[in-house]
Formats: sequence, structure tokens, C-alpha cells
Amino acid sequence: MSVAACLLLYSFAVAILAPRPLIRLTYAGAAPRLGVAAWLAAIGSVVGSWAVAAGLLAAELVRDWSQPRPTILSTCFAQLRAVATGSYGIGVQIGLLSLATFAAAAVTLLLARLGRSLLRARAATYEHATMARLAGRHDAKLDAVVLDIPERAAYCVAGRPHTIVLTRGALAALDDRHLDAVLSHERAHLAGHHHLCLALTRGLAAILPRIALVATGAAEIARLLEMCADDAAARTHGRGTVLQALLALSGAAPIPAGALGASGVGVLARAERLAAPPGPARRLRVRLLLGTTAVLITLGPLLAGGLATTGVALCGPMTG
Repeated sequence: MSVAACLLLYSFAVAILAPRPLIRLTYAGAAPRLGVAAWLAAIGSVVGSWAVAAGLLAAELVRDWSQPRPTILSTCFAQLRAVATGSYGIGVQIGLLSLATFAAAAVTLLLARLGRSLLRARAATYEHATMARLAGRHDAKLDAVVLDIPERAAYCVAGRPHTIVLTRGALAALDDRHLDAVLSHERAHLAGHHHLCLALTRGLAAILPRIALVATGAAEIARLLEMCADDAAARTHGRGTVLQALLALSGAAPIPAGALGASGVGVLARAERLAAPPGPARRLRVRLLLGTTAVLITLGPLLAGGLATTGVALCGPMTG
């Protein structure tokens, strides 16, 4: 119980306190890869701590139900056992069982919604990739599908195989240098499997919309992944070329849900970053802070559990 309590306290503290400093550290994109890692570490540690705490509580309940022990926790479970067996009346018994059933159903529903969200995202992107290949023409030189529509759009979608989609309007707006930069941007998304990260975080945000860490983290991760792709393109084609390509596509048609596009997310912040990138000193400072934050958040549940089992933490073992 003490470990579960510490994990719950830790997870709620991270869920409440982490979003604001993480936004400050990652907004300018001084270290986008580490920013993604820090957000994922925070979200993963909170959700993982909840899952482990629930498992520990369930195991403790089963153990104390069959083998009561002289602890505060076992006393609580003894009262629950008395209620469940009807010692306090049929009304209270039905109320407890209804509450337990509702809690189990809620957890099952959340897991089912997450699974459905991930499956829908995968099906939608695969379907769009297939339809794009059927509706457009494959350009072997570009290794992309070209759609004959006037709107400017450039994006990639996961599928079998993965597909980069360009429109006739985008080709008209981009010269050869800018087109190469856009293609490098999209290939970086596919090579980094960014669609998997987005599908997971957006799925969690859909089922936990009131948890600011999850909802904000999903949006920030999407923006940071675009910056990661910008950096990959800039290493080959230069920041100026990537910036010009981004501006040429600004105001383009919305990209499909589940797709990743050069002009899809955070265009203004990315343009400012490309035009005036953070200096070396700032990048080093942000990397150190984000790296330390990611490590501490990742180790947090282990430290909380260790402190609880050794009795150091305030939520240490409760004995009667």
C-alpha cells in the first residue's frame, strides 16, 4: 500500500506541476528531440505509475482479503470485506459492489477507447495512403505521389508502403531547392516513425482530455516533431532554404488527420526558430535541463517505490 500511495502522490504531483516548466523549456525548440523525450517521460511516468499503483492495490486487497494482517490497511480491508459480505446491510453492500463495478468498467472503457483510437488512426492513415496512390500519379524521381489539385499541400502518411503526397499547387509554389527540402522534411518524419508517437499521445489525449499534462503534451510533441524534421532537412539544405519552403507552403490546405506535413503544425514558431535559431549557450543549457528533467522523471517512480519500501518517505510502510 505504501508503494502504491507514493506512486499516486508522485504521479499527481508530476501531472499538476510538470506542464508549465516543460512548456518553458521546449517552446523555443532549442533541443526538440530532448523536448519530445521529456514530454514522453512525464506522460509515461504518470500513466505507468497509475497502472502500477492500481495493480499493487488490487494485489494487496486480494492478499488481505484472504490473510488479514494487523495493519491500518488490513483494518480498512476488513471493513470493506464486512460491507461486501452484507454485515452493514444490503443497501450498503449493493452500493459498494456498484462502485467497484463502475470503477472496473471505467478502466476497461478507457483502455478500450485507447485501443480503438490507435486502430482508427492506423486505419485512417493506411486508407488515405492507398487512396492517394490510386488517385495520384507516382513520380519516380521524387519518390512521391502527386495529386492533380491546385491547393498547396505536402505531407506524408503511414501505410504499406509509407507515402509522401504532393499536390500540383505545391509543386508550382516550390522551386527545386525548396522541393528537395520539403521532401527531406517528410522523409525525416517517416524515418523517425513520428506517426507512431503522435498516434499514441493523441490517443491518450482523447481519452484523458482533462489531464493537462497529456493534452498539452500531445500538442507540444506534435510541434516538436515538426521541428525535428525541420532540423533534419536543414542539415542537408540549410535553414534558409527550409524557411523559404515553409513560407511558400504557409496558408496551404489542411492536411488529413493522422498525416504529417511541413506546414501542418506551429508554422509561426518554426519560422521564427529557423530565422533566428537559439545560440549555442542556450542550446547547451536547455539540453542539460531537459536531459536532467527526463532522467529524474523516468527514475521518479523507482525512487518513490524505493523510499516507500525503506520507510524513508512520509508515505512509508503503515503498520499497526
